[in-house]
Parts: sequence; structure tokens; C-alpha cells
Amino acid sequence: MDPVAIRTLQEMKRQGRKIVGVVAWDTPMAAIAERAGADLVSAGDSVGVNLWGRAEDEPVSIAEMLIVCKAVRRGVKRALLSCDLPSGSLDDARRLVEEAGADIVKVYGSPKMIATMTSAGIPVFAEFHGGRPVAELVAEARRLEEAGAALLDFRHSGPDAGAAVAKAVSIPVLGGLGGGPWLDGRMRMAHAAIGYAASWLDSQAETYANVARISYQALNEYVADVRAGRQLKGQRRG
Repeated sequence: MDPVAIRTLQEMKRQGRKIVGVVAWDTPMAAIAERAGADLVSAGDSVGVNLWGRAEDEPVSIAEMLIVCKAVRRGVKRALLSCDLPSGSLDDARRLVEEAGADIVKVYGSPKMIATMTSAGIPVFAEFHGGRPVAELVAEARRLEEAGAALLDFRHSGPDAGAAVAKAVSIPVLGGLGGGPWLDGRMRMAHAAIGYAASWLDSQAETYANVARISYQALNEYVADVRAGRQLKGQRRG
């Protein structure tokens, strides 16, 4: 299959085909997401809280994002790779593209910031948040598109504002937190989709899998085999 480009996603919007985005933070998960059919794989700065156990107010540095983005890049061959920019620095955005191999940089910032980056030749996936009047959100989305954003990540869109924004702009509008089928596509953390967190061990919430429980059971068997002096499953003998 041909690699997914920004124009591929824009054509999908025109055709009414939903875009699938997956947030991943390591090589194996990125490769699995791509093989499963993801159009876009995003190396998100959510890695700090959701994988490294940091507090919400502990930011991820550009040095750390370069490591994460490079790791995801190694697992992504066909899908479009987006990497989060933890600062508003043009130099940092350039490093994500040139050093880490990002196809597009996800930015939470003003239209002026986005215009600066796109003028420098850096494709931008612009993030903005709902919770305001629909007309105001539509106007912001249009400003971001005019500034050169190639994609929009509309957080907490809601069905009314989400549908209005998706219709008002020509670029794809995806949604992670608080998104829905009213947008052009969806973003979801791979770990959330598969239930990979200690909190899922006792959770009854619906998800596509419960990897936490499967992992616990496997490791529990491993512990039992070591304690009992048995040979380990999958280990070469000799």
C-alpha cells in the first residue's frame, strides 16, 4: 500500500471516509496500530502521564519527545506520523521533523504561531478545545485553516460544534477526548483502546480488550513457575 500523506487524509474527508488515528508511544505499539489499519499514528506528549506515571503538571520536554517520536517512527512505515510539540518553538518543531522523522507536528497554539511554522515548511496538526459558543469555535477553526493548518484536533467538540466545525473547513477535523462520529475521524490512545493500565485490572468499563488482566494472568503464571522451579514457557532449553 502507498504511504499515507496529508493529501490522502484530505481526500478521505472529501470522500466522506472516516480517518483513524491512534496515539502510540513505542515501536511495537506503533507497528501494531499501523498493521491494524490506522491512517495516522500520533506520538503524543500524553506519554508523561499515561506511560511514565507523571503528575498532570509535569511537562514532557522536547528532548523526551524526540526519543518518543523516533521510537514511534521505527514502527511506522505507511501511516502518517504526527508528533506533539511540547513548546511553541519553531526550532523544536523543525527538530521533530528533521531529527525524529515526523510527517506533521501537532501544535496547541495561536494562528500566528501556526502561520510561522507553516511558512517555514513545517506541516501542522492544530489542536483547539471546545466548551465555547459554536460560532466562536467555527471562527477559530477557520482561522487555523487560513493560517495553514493541514489537520485539526478538536478536543471536547460535542455533536453540535463538532459537526458545524467539520462542515465549515475543508481540512480534516479529528477528535480525541470528547470526540464523536460527527467529526471526520477519531484519535484514541492505543493503551486506552486495549485496556493497558493497572487501573483496568478491576475495571468493568467497556473497551476493545483488557490487556492489563491478560498481562497480570501471564505474569502470575510466570511467578508461580519460578517459585515451583519449573522451566519457563517460551524459553529455550539448554
